[in-house]
This record gives sequence, C-alpha cells and structure tokens, in this order.
Amino acid sequence: MKKSLLFFALAVGSYGTIHAQTTTSSVTGIVKQSTGQTTTGATIKITHQSSGATFSGSADSNGRFNIANLQEGGPYKIEVTYIGQKPVVYDNVFLKAGEALQLDPVFAESSETNLGEVVVVGRGLIDIAEDRKTPIAVSTISKQIIEEKVGAMDITASMVNTPGVYVSGQSKGFGESSMTTRGFDQSNTAFLLNGQPINGMDNGRVFWSNWSGLSDIASLVQIQRGLGSSKLAISSVGGTINFVTKSTDMQQGGFVKTTIGNDMFVKSTIAYNTGLMKSGFAVSAMVTGWQGNGYMKGTEGAGQNYFLSVGYKVNEKHNLNLMVTGAPQWHNQGYTSALKNFLDNGRKYNDNMTTINGVETNPRKNYYHKPVANLNWDWTIDDKSSLSTVVYASMARGGGQSKRTDASKEKVPYLAADVNNHQWYGVVSNYNRKLSDNLNFNVGFDLRDYKGEHYRQVTDLLGAPSISHKDNVNLPGLTVTSNEYSTNPWKTWGDKPKDAKDRLAWDYEQMIRYAGLFGQLEFAKDGFTAFFQGSLSGQQNSRQDYFLYKLGEGKSKDVNNLGYNVKGGASYTLGNHTIFGNAGYYSRQPYQNNIFMNYMNDVNPYAVNEKILGLEAGYKFASEYFDVSVNAYRTTWADRTTGSSFTAAQKEVDKYGIDKVQVGSLIYNTNYGVKQDHQGVELELLARPFRGFELKGFASLGKWEYDGDAITIVRNENREVLETTTRDLTGVKVGESSQTSWGLGAKYKVLKGLSVDADYRRYEDLYSSLPANRPTMKLPNYDLLDAGVSYKVVLSDKNAISFRVNMNNVLDKLYISEATSNVESKANAEYWKGIDTSNYVLMGWGRTWNASVKFTF
Repeated sequence: MKKSLLFFALAVGSYGTIHAQTTTSSVTGIVKQSTGQTTTGATIKITHQSSGATFSGSADSNGRFNIANLQEGGPYKIEVTYIGQKPVVYDNVFLKAGEALQLDPVFAESSETNLGEVVVVGRGLIDIAEDRKTPIAVSTISKQIIEEKVGAMDITASMVNTPGVYVSGQSKGFGESSMTTRGFDQSNTAFLLNGQPINGMDNGRVFWSNWSGLSDIASLVQIQRGLGSSKLAISSVGGTINFVTKSTDMQQGGFVKTTIGNDMFVKSTIAYNTGLMKSGFAVSAMVTGWQGNGYMKGTEGAGQNYFLSVGYKVNEKHNLNLMVTGAPQWHNQGYTSALKNFLDNGRKYNDNMTTINGVETNPRKNYYHKPVANLNWDWTIDDKSSLSTVVYASMARGGGQSKRTDASKEKVPYLAADVNNHQWYGVVSNYNRKLSDNLNFNVGFDLRDYKGEHYRQVTDLLGAPSISHKDNVNLPGLTVTSNEYSTNPWKTWGDKPKDAKDRLAWDYEQMIRYAGLFGQLEFAKDGFTAFFQGSLSGQQNSRQDYFLYKLGEGKSKDVNNLGYNVKGGASYTLGNHTIFGNAGYYSRQPYQNNIFMNYMNDVNPYAVNEKILGLEAGYKFASEYFDVSVNAYRTTWADRTTGSSFTAAQKEVDKYGIDKVQVGSLIYNTNYGVKQDHQGVELELLARPFRGFELKGFASLGKWEYDGDAITIVRNENREVLETTTRDLTGVKVGESSQTSWGLGAKYKVLKGLSVDADYRRYEDLYSSLPANRPTMKLPNYDLLDAGVSYKVVLSDKNAISFRVNMNNVLDKLYISEATSNVESKANAEYWKGIDTSNYVLMGWGRTWNASVKFTF
C-alpha cells in the first residue's frame, strides 16, 4: 500500500513537472449581477479566434474565476454566461506575456437566448427556469454541490437542503433512496434527463440504482416545485427535476477520482473530455466502478457506470450530440421491520436475512441494467427560428430476487426473480419562433412507444435438481423446471427463459403508446414576463397474457385515454424585487398498472383520468449580500390512485391464511378514487455577509391531507386479491414525507483552497405511509447534522488535486425515516417515543462518512 501511495505521489509530481508549460497569460475576475450580487457557477469560455482553440472554466461560490494556460497575443473572444442572464462578450482581446488580465463581468439584463450557451444540446427541449424571470418556485443545485454532498450516496443526497423535498430509504440498500416533493412521491414527480422523460411509463417510478452515474455527469440539477415550466405533458404534480449534462463546451482534460466510505464502500472514476476540436467534434467519456457492503446487514452491492457523449458542430446552424449512459448493478435489499427488532438488534438489522444450506444470507436482491441512448439535433433555422429534436431509446433487463417454495407437497425452497424487461423508444421535437422582441412562440410533439415483459424465473435451485410450479393454464398440472438464470446484470440480455415452463407465477407483456402535442407563448418586456402553455395527449394501453389465458386468447382490448394540461403564469421585477404567480390544470391518464385489474385483462372501471389543479404565488429578493425566495401553493388532486406495500407479520398470516401470506412476504394496498389536498408555504434564503462566508436556509410548512371515500384492494405477492374495502379518508394525513421541515447551512473558506461546511435539518409532522388506515400514526420528530471539509491543491495551470471528507448524521441520532404500518395503541404494548414497537418502520442511517481524492488534468 505504501509503495502504491509513493508511486501515485511521484506520478502526480512528475506529471505536474512535465506539464509546467510556458504558460504566459491568464484571465481572472469576479462575475456579478447588476445588483452587485456575485454569481456562482457562471461559465467563462475563451476562444482563440485564429486557431479555434477553446478554454473554459466556471465561477466559484464567490463569483471568482481564473482561466490560465493562455498564450500571448490574440485575438481572443471571451464569453461569460449564466442561466437567466444575457451573455457578457469581450471581442478582439489581446494578451501580453505574463499578463493576468482582470475582468469583472456584470450581467446587465436577462436573456431568453442564453440557455444555448450553458446547455450545448437540446436547448429547445430542456426547460430550465430562469431565476428572476420564470414565474415558478425553483431551486438550482450546481455541479460543485452535487460533487461535494453526494459522496457514497445517491444523487438525491444533493437535494435534501431544498424546501418541500424529503429523502428517505437509503438504508435499504444501494440506489434504494426515494424522494417526495411537496408530499408527492417519485411517480408523481417528473424527472428529465436533457429533456428526455425517465419516469417509468407503466407506473411512473424511478429507481436510483439505475441512475447512479448522474452524480458524475450532471452539470446541474434544477428542482421546479409544482407544475413546473416543462412544455411536456408529464407527471409534474409535485414538481419537475431536470438533470442537465453538457459536453461540447467542456475544456480539454479529465479527472481520476476515488471515493471510500463506511461499510467498505469504494468507488473509482476516470473521465476525459476532448473539448471542441477543429473538426467540430467533441467527446466526453466516463467509466466508474463501485462496490460496498451496504449499511444494513446483508445489503452488499457492486456495479459500474458508463457515459459517452459525442458532439458534432456541423456548421453554424446545426449541432448534433449522441449520448449513451448506463449503470449495470446488483445489490441486496433491506425492508421495513418491526421497530422492536431494530431496538433489540441495532439499526442495521435486516429482516431479510435467513439461513440457506447452513449459511446466513440475504435472498433479496435487485439486479438491473438500463442503458439509455439519445441523439439531439439543434437546428438554428435563422435569427428568429430554431428546431430542437431528441430521439431516444431505453432497453432494460433485470429484476428482483427473493426466496420461494415450489408447488409440490415437499415445498422445495428455491430463489426466483420477478423480471421486468422493457424496450422504450421516443422522440421529442420543439420549434421555437421569436415573433417580436417581446414575444416568443413554441410548438412541438412528444411520441413514445413502450413494451414491458414481466415473468418470474428461477435463479438458484439451492441444490435441488428441479422445482415444480402450477397455475399456467397452458401447462395443466404441475410443471417441472430445472433451469437457472443469472442475476449478473451484464448477462441478462441473453440469459432469459424462452420456454413457457421456465416462466413462473405470471407471464405477460405491457404495451403503451403515447402521442402528445404542446405549445407555449411567452411575453417579456420592461421587467414583466408572462407565459401560457397547453398540451393534448393520447395514450393507448394494452396487455398480452401468456399465463392466465389460453394461447391466442390473452390479448386485452386497447384502452385509449385522452389527457391535457393548461398552465400559465406571470412575474414582475422591479430592482431587487420580483413577484410571481402561476396556475395550472392537468387531466392525467391513469398508469398501466391501475387500468387492468388483478393483473388480468379486466379493465378497471375506477381507473379514470386524474384531475390536478395547482396554484402558486411568491416573492423573490436578490442583492449582493442577501437572496430570499418565499412562496405559497395549493395542489388538489381528484380521482387519484395510490399504492403502498408493507412486510407481512404473523397477524396478516392469521388474517389471510398461510396459503396466501407468509411472514416476511410483501402485501400491496391499492386505493382508488382518492382525493388529496396539499397546501403550504416555502422559504429559501442565502446570505453572504462577508467574503468567503455563506449562510443558507430553507423552511417548508405543509398541510397535506386525504379527502373523501376510497376503495382499497389488498393483494399478496402473487397479485391475488386478499380484501376489498371502502374507507372514509377525510382528514387523514398524507404519509411518507415530512410536512414541516427547516434547515440551516453554512460554508466558510478558511484558507486558499480550504473550506468547511455544515448543514442542519429538522423534520416534523411525518406520518405512516399507509393512507387507508385510521387513526393516522404520527412518527417522532428528528433532526440531522451533516458536515464536510474540502481542500484543493493547485499543481499547475491544468492540474490539481482535490480532497473531500463528509460526515453525515454527525450526532449519530436514532430516528425513524418512514413507516409502513399503523398499529393502534393497545394494553401491555411496548413503546418507543410514543410508537408501538410492533409497527413496521425503517430506521435512518446512523453516523456515516465518505472521503474522496480527485486528480484533475
């Protein structure tokens, strides 16, 4: 180990010596707004106009930048850009030998055209809200924050200090975190990658294990709370999360990075960017490998991330960019358990642990590989018109493994995976026309085609020669299978059952086709802005069942639903002050999983379009030393379908029977006809009282409740109906998210290159996530403290080493992050902070840490 460290130190030193070129000039300065406020994250791009060579960088948290390694002479063109501001451009700049040219760019006014300077591709598709112009509540997370805060966690860790956002579930395993926005879960929050929708088409869900590379490739993450500014008809009920990557404006170079963390976590990344070459091409590539034991007992995991982006500037009018990314991985899983189990055995206790063939193991495993590719084409038709188009594809293979017993009298144990494969293709195109100096028009379309395959397959016979299964109407009696299929995410593409006898429990396909049209009109003049958006969409859902229907009879009818949304808003800026408001109405088609009942071809009469009404108003203030944003909102949701799951205990076995439910198996609740009312206020602030120090804060106060009657259907893991009831949910609190939260954070630059930061968060009014039970169970309040240290050593004009150390939950607080049951108080019960310890809960992480070193070249 010592030899390896010595070799690394010598290599870094020799590299810095070799590359200590005859750099003679640099450009430095501070970027500010017209108010005097410094601008974090502004992009500075310097182009040598004779050779076409480009150099770029970004402003730090104090607005400072320094672009070195520039040759004397010129002419140079210097462009300074930032979201929501008109670019500052310096032409015909000449540099003298040894000169450090001081420039202090000031953004004088907002601009509609700057997005193309910040986001290289998809400029008409990526709906980034502009800070003091777009009339919505928005928080933008910079690449620096992502890199500092994520560490060994999911990218959701970068969003925890945002009003209205609650993140939980990380302790269940790698990529198992979930987030809510204004009380709405991930299936009702829209996620976009460079303008491409990534929510699952069948249920709207997002699994972060499939997107673990985002923390390395994202240039920014923007959280638009409420209906958002996207022109697409997407699930932006709680909000819209935009992940933006860029490639062709990157400076030539790359980095090597290693991260280590608690529970033997190790992650290594290497990336390289060519920058924009004379040929018009630019290439960015990244490869990552990671592994770890997981926080909960038995939640080991490993995987890789890859990213390739190839940009080509055809000419001044046409830009192309091809991106391919994926994150093949496997990880063992933990779930909720009785609170008593955690208190007796520690918060790392895992109910899934069992003994198989004399070895303690965790049979619950997720394995998946979901590569995504998209091709962006930007066409500048003339000085008033442009067209942006993205064609994309996603092909996924994998599933979730668990322990089963076969259908024979001997109840032979085996491991099997519930497989979810899919093919998804789509195209989004947007035409933009500048009608006048003040009026802008957009129109476009959104097409999607999805096919999913679902079945169960044997992954491990556990030493048995074969197992038996039944219930396939095309294979009467007991069917014997002796084949095993791999859970290696790289092998899932070819290693899958082609014979019906190897497909257990169910075997069906889901088909979804979607077509949408959208339009937008924007007006901006003298500090006043307004927009109106509308969309109309058609969705066709069907399924093909090969298990519960005779061959040739398993095709369902096509179910067609129309949907639409309309929304508009306005803002007015006077000096440092901005007021804004918006409203929208959304008629959203039901998800595939809610259209067909009991996992058969019967159409659910309760699956009608869900109706969402959103209202919002707010105020923003921005100055050199202080920024604040406050807003109030109300979202009502009628005819909603909700679902949740929990792990069965003995009482569920006693209630439904051992042939239907076993201890530790999952039980699913689905509620139809639900109405929800979410209202609240949010606050976000940032203060810079003196140089090198930042103080930030957020607060969110919500009142999120159900209203009226709902029909509840309870199913077991085999999708069999256990119970159907009707319940009055009026006044029941919405669970799974803290309705009252606030936090404070600070960052201080101690010395050149050295900074320390800390974030404190408080969560209150958190409720159980089972909406069909009353009375509502309120969970204990809790607070968390995170801290970090960053240090950067500049070795040369192009080379640097950066160090980062994070500690999360510094005070090692014991807390419940979510609950999936609601046991009422009873005699002789045991309690912890007022909670019956027989309730099924998930404990949050204890004190954890991660550290990284990054060499930039």
